[in-house]
Amino acid sequence: MLKFQLVKKLRFIILFSVLFLLQQHLSAQITSCQLRISVLTCSPADELYSTFGHTAIRVIDSSIHSDYVFNYGTFNFDDPDFYTKFVRGKLDYALSVAPYNEFILEYIADKRTIYEQELILTCEQKQTIANALLSNLQGKNRYYKYDFLFDNCTTRVRDIIFHNVQSAQVKNPITPTGTTYRNMLYEYLDKGGKPWSKLGIDILLGSKTDKVVNIKQSMFLPEYLMKGVDSAVMKNNIHLASYHKVLLQETPPDTASWKYAPLLFSIIISTIIIILSFIKKNWATVATKITDSFLLYTTGIVGILLVFMWFGTDHIVCRNNFNLFWALPSNFFAAFLIWKKREIMKRYYLAASVITALLLVTWFIIPQHLNIALFPLAFAGLIRYIKLYQLQ
Repeated sequence: MLKFQLVKKLRFIILFSVLFLLQQHLSAQITSCQLRISVLTCSPADELYSTFGHTAIRVIDSSIHSDYVFNYGTFNFDDPDFYTKFVRGKLDYALSVAPYNEFILEYIADKRTIYEQELILTCEQKQTIANALLSNLQGKNRYYKYDFLFDNCTTRVRDIIFHNVQSAQVKNPITPTGTTYRNMLYEYLDKGGKPWSKLGIDILLGSKTDKVVNIKQSMFLPEYLMKGVDSAVMKNNIHLASYHKVLLQETPPDTASWKYAPLLFSIIISTIIIILSFIKKNWATVATKITDSFLLYTTGIVGILLVFMWFGTDHIVCRNNFNLFWALPSNFFAAFLIWKKREIMKRYYLAASVITALLLVTWFIIPQHLNIALFPLAFAGLIRYIKLYQLQ
């Protein structure tokens, strides 16, 4: 352990020294224009956090033979409050820098493809971007509050480029008309064979995810930023970058699962619940009581989680969530009263029936796309609310 810590400290000192020399060099007037700046786009991988890919900036200075990658997607796993901060949306992400050779090793190990787009810039524009990156490395400038859609490792690179090369514009949309954030996420979740992750994201993310994106907003995902940079032009129709080339070509393992699995599971469970509701046998009555307790408890827990994500965190995309109309937080408390007949519970089941019925009727017109796998469960929930109302 001591040896590991010494090696780690030694690497830090060496890297700090190199960065210091690099900063001193970049701070001077560059007349020979020996900087080369490019955008690196890393393909998606199997893990959920890497499903949408990654973006970084590569800076090569041939005058001092340096080659570094600036990465806005790093965070500190050693933070004792890591998980608490992550859940509450208060985790600081940071800009880090690493030698290109070290950066690419990780993607070789993960079998991920890397594309590169060299920016076709003047010496002054290269200097401006280099200075902006170095400024972002200083002190508190390194840190930012990560936001899944609006402020992530890709949008940081997008802003560094287009804020400092203001003449560069993406004139034509890079997504079809009417495309929303959710549509763009679906593309990757479907392609990556992650139907259960898709269901989870649909439950957690609210109506802001269904906002139609403009050109700038559509570049919040790595491959779409790559498309934007490919098509961006500056004055006199000069392209912002050379067309992307492949730096590393890898074929990730196929771990896809059937995309209709959640819907099929939902239909089977819902069918069993509905059938049990109309069987007049003692065993069926006991079974429905247990099922009702489980359903109320589970939907109540989900509802409490959604309320917490809306009001108790900084996750903007978790606000205005219409899933709360089937995941009623109050169901958690109702689950403990299901075995007793009370007038107040009769009124509660009536209210829950009305809310669920309205949701089912308006399922496809409310301003939020709800996952279709939830529809059968919501319908089964309506049947149970009505039966519980009748039994009170």
